[in-house]
Amino acid sequence: MKRLYRSNTNKIFAGVIGGVGEYFNIDPTIIRLLFLLLVIATGILPGIIIYLIAIAIVPKPPQA
Repeated sequence: MKRLYRSNTNKIFAGVIGGVGEYFNIDPTIIRLLFLLLVIATGILPGIIIYLIAIAIVPKPPQA
């Protein structure tokens, strides 16, 4: 079963968007741009809150 984890290798801040990109097999840069457009369209504060919630919910990958 495939699980969503924060990325250890493809991260800028906490690895949430990098992990989403790895999960869906999409370039994380595209997801970052879409998230940036969403944040600009809805306001900065809701985007920050969504990202902080994602950091709290999405776990780090288990150590091998």
